[in-house]
Amino acid sequence: MKTAPAIAILAALFGSTFAFADSSVPDSYPLGKCVVSGEKLGGHGKPVTVTSEGTDVYFGCKSCLKDFNKDPKKFVKMVTDAVPK
Repeated sequence: MKTAPAIAILAALFGSTFAFADSSVPDSYPLGKCVVSGEKLGGHGKPVTVTSEGTDVYFGCKSCLKDFNKDPKKFVKMVTDAVPK
């Protein structure tokens, strides 16, 4: 039995929740992609986390921190706006 097709089906069914299964991103985090690069969290290894203004922001890799630090409020707002109300 080949597992790759089964994994692809599970990913399609469960979306970003499935992508978080092997990473350190909590299920309660409202985004499945890096706020800077737009790439899937966990796609480049363990996501990087920064807490700014009391909000955890997850990135796909360390290189996104440079862009985040230029305008952290912009990226924190992206996370807080994505939280269901």
